[in-house]
Amino acid sequence: MRKNQIDELTDVNAADRHFVTSLQKGLDVLTCFGRQHSRLTLSEVARLTSMSPASARRSLLTLHQLGYLDSDGKRFWVQPRALLVAHAYLSSRPMPSLAQPLLDALSERTRESASLGQLQGDDAIIVARSTARRSLSTGLGIGSRLPAYCSALGRVLLAGMPPQDVLARVRGMRRVALTAQTIYSVPQVVALVERCREQGYSTNDGELELGVRSMAVPVRDRSGQVTAAMSIAVRVERMGLSEFRDAFLPMLKRARDTLEGRLFPE
Repeated sequence: MRKNQIDELTDVNAADRHFVTSLQKGLDVLTCFGRQHSRLTLSEVARLTSMSPASARRSLLTLHQLGYLDSDGKRFWVQPRALLVAHAYLSSRPMPSLAQPLLDALSERTRESASLGQLQGDDAIIVARSTARRSLSTGLGIGSRLPAYCSALGRVLLAGMPPQDVLARVRGMRRVALTAQTIYSVPQVVALVERCREQGYSTNDGELELGVRSMAVPVRDRSGQVTAAMSIAVRVERMGLSEFRDAFLPMLKRARDTLEGRLFPE
């Protein structure tokens, strides 16, 4: 969680006597681990979570004692017990289980990878995914987070927000150039979100990883509210962007329509 999000949560919940700050800190520590931060020191955890070293130490030692983390005395890493947290979501919510066979079928037909994501803070978090044999080098999986400002999934999810809220949301994000093709200036990102709202889909061409193109469409509930986004990705050497759109957008939309029908039956 980024510092501005933590500050907002602190402000909102300061007056709520039911809010357990220590629980928030423990969850922030647990979720700061990831692919690029697999083994962390106390000081690294404190920096990533914007906590004091003393608070980070208490959370780390508690999670270690409970079996969610292991340690060699200097660095900490996540233990399999942490999967119980993810399993609670995946097993109790209908969206991932209903989406998985549709993503599998889409991946099988296209020989590409397909994902379902939802907005979480400034990121699109993947809640279901199917990877084809022609795997991509991004190494994404369930729980992976993609910056909303420069991912096809994220822009679709941002387009589901009221237009007046998008500018403030994008301005508040930490935006950097992940590749030479990343679009990250506020006006350009907002313009792409608006285009997505108009045309009903979003594309990404090498902004997250050079050589990878992706495309996403919104998943809506019966009221028209965007609840998730479904995407597909392809290597650039396989096809151009226009060919990618023409070949796969209809299949992506059919999979999305089927998921909406199953999630929100009439």
